Amino acid sequence: MKLVSYHRDGKPSFGAIAGKGVVDLATRLRGVVDLASLVADDEAMAEAQRFVGQAEADFLLEQVQLAPVIPRPGKVICVGINYVAHAAEAGRTVGKYPVIFQRYAQTLLAHGQPLIRPTVSDNFDFEAELAVVIGRGGAHIAPEDAMKHVAGYTCFNDASVRDWQFHTHQYGMGKNFRGTGALGPWLVTADEIPDYRELTIEGRLNGEKMQTGKLSELAFDIPSLISYVSRALDWQPGDILATGTPSGIGFKRQPPIFLKAGDTFEVIIPGVGALSNTVANEV
Repeated sequence: MKLVSYHRDGKPSFGAIAGKGVVDLATRLRGVVDLASLVADDEAMAEAQRFVGQAEADFLLEQVQLAPVIPRPGKVICVGINYVAHAAEAGRTVGKYPVIFQRYAQTLLAHGQPLIRPTVSDNFDFEAELAVVIGRGGAHIAPEDAMKHVAGYTCFNDASVRDWQFHTHQYGMGKNFRGTGALGPWLVTADEIPDYRELTIEGRLNGEKMQTGKLSELAFDIPSLISYVSRALDWQPGDILATGTPSGIGFKRQPPIFLKAGDTFEVIIPGVGALSNTVANEV
């Protein structure tokens, strides 16, 4: 299934893609309040699958305003320097442990919404990533059990304000500007992706390929990342794990290429989706 969160007539809802339309699941699944609670409930997921197979779309996809796939995740865990080629272009080496940092949910925006280029910096960069949506929570998860906790996958642009990112040794501020974390357009359930390592990823700026990578090239794979974080912090349904970006980012190019108003950046992961966002100046 492809699952979406959205607004229609000003009201939040969630549903599943059926052709060019949306099957509204919020009105059909009793006691399920949002997509995070849906992916946590195996029975509700099976019921949703039946509705998608039997029901006609309630409205066209173009008739809803998409929201970030999980509008208010409890946490967004991001991984830095997780492709060897990206580590090389950044002048870094992959260490013994993954580089972990966090995003705040309020920085997220949906497919089709503009990325906000901040007034305080012209170093606004792009990062195409695969994001994992957690379906089953837990602590101290063994790597061999970790994929059982994955609800599905979506596209992510971890757009970064580079000069602020390097104000200190901590990435935090450069990764948490308003309107810079694009997530969507939908969640593709894990059963649709037999092996995530076969996925490829591209980042395109105004149609030009800037980034390319294979998920088989991750220095720390998805099971090891889920397991590592779970030793310190319980995963919860609806949490997001952003797996890192491949080489080709803007600020390591000569000359650097940064996002500006009017640009369009796309994260393309065949089998998962294509996330597209224009860029607008902060007002």
